[in-house]
Amino acid sequence: MLKRLARYTGIVFLAFAVVGVVLYAAGVRIVLDGGGTPRLAREKSPDERADEIARHREAQKRTDASPASAPADTDPAPPADAAPLPGAAALAADPASTRGTPYWTDFRGPRRDGEYTARPIRTDWSADGLTPVWKQPVGGGYASFVAAGGRAFTIEQRGPQEVVAAYDVRTGRELWTHAWTAAFRERMGGDGPRATPTWHDGVVYALGGTGELRALDEATGRERWRVSILDDAGAENLQWGMAASPLVVGDAVIVLPGGSNGRSVVAYDRASGRRRWSALDDQASYSSPMLVTLAGVEQILVFTASRLAGLTTDGGQVLWDVPWRTQYGVNASQPLLIGGDRVFISTGYGTGAALVQIAREGDRFTATELWRTNRMKNQFTSSVVHDGFIYGLDESILACLDAATGELRWKGGRYGYGQVMLASGHLIVLTETGELALVRATPERHVELARFPAIEGKTWNHPAIADGILLIRNINEMAAYDLRLR
Repeated sequence: MLKRLARYTGIVFLAFAVVGVVLYAAGVRIVLDGGGTPRLAREKSPDERADEIARHREAQKRTDASPASAPADTDPAPPADAAPLPGAAALAADPASTRGTPYWTDFRGPRRDGEYTARPIRTDWSADGLTPVWKQPVGGGYASFVAAGGRAFTIEQRGPQEVVAAYDVRTGRELWTHAWTAAFRERMGGDGPRATPTWHDGVVYALGGTGELRALDEATGRERWRVSILDDAGAENLQWGMAASPLVVGDAVIVLPGGSNGRSVVAYDRASGRRRWSALDDQASYSSPMLVTLAGVEQILVFTASRLAGLTTDGGQVLWDVPWRTQYGVNASQPLLIGGDRVFISTGYGTGAALVQIAREGDRFTATELWRTNRMKNQFTSSVVHDGFIYGLDESILACLDAATGELRWKGGRYGYGQVMLASGHLIVLTETGELALVRATPERHVELARFPAIEGKTWNHPAIADGILLIRNINEMAAYDLRLR
């Protein structure tokens, strides 16, 4: 009996091993979602992705070139995804459509609060979804887009290189790339750079996953200056890589290397790249710094691994702080301003959320917690606020809180560990599996108006909007959807 059981066990084990080898050969891997749950998914290797992008971009160039100028040995039929999609015609025919005043120039928008207010968007999404203006492969990583002058900028992992790329918003055509040899590898979350670039006054400031910061010309990608922020601060990289987007404040670029020698927060000269000042000894986390006005004072808001703090803009002196610790030191969400003197903070790993009021008496600041709740846990997404109510993902389920009291108004709709933004009184939710959903921003109940597959693959990247054009990407694909009112 025991021999028979052992034989059957061996056969089952062998069968599983054979299936595993076949799946692995087919590119199927075990990947983790934002909650740490394993699942099987088709995943290309970094080299496969880089080769696919190279072929696609070369095919785009051949498509754009006139037939008369094409070499005789060039493939006359580029891949279908290199040719413009039908929805691109109207947009490409209107050169002014995506060349307005620069607006979405920072991570999560100009105020880093996830709200788009430049123009109304269409909310009459079809039940079958929207047709993309363009869609194409993109390098790995979790950065979002910023946009200015008809160009969209992001940072990607292509094989052994981190690549900053500029794209034409109307067509998706790659305009330039700037690359360096670096690769942040991490099996639990995935490979690639995390920090969204920042655009300011014709310069793109891009930070790689291993701490390489470069200032690039927006038109050509030419390097103006570079610095390794981890080396300069004498800091170790974080477990999940450098993720905080650079912040421009006056003539300085603020970054968060997390050095313990007074260089946790560092300001570099925007023109030269020379260090201007540094501050704090805090371990860094994954939230991006913000320029805000609280209690009537402009300040830099930083969310480190141990606290939320307001710093002076000219030297990083602490004006006030609130202790805030989570498991693994992960504070990854963006703080959210509620009015002119309150800040909402929320994190995952069971910690929850709180509303803090900042008051000033002369040169003295105080920070008072008004309420705390466990009903909104933004693990590595961030909430938005509309008409006095906070909307965000409580782990993987959308929820609405009353900003005044912290009371839960509703909870509904499973979107995975995706991202949420606000536009025209509606929530645009980009789910963890690459779906786009439109949800009414109302405290009455959860009202999902539309939901459809938009891009394929694990999607932790925040959506962006440039002149009414929604730009989305993940570790595999990037796409644009026209949300301009007809």
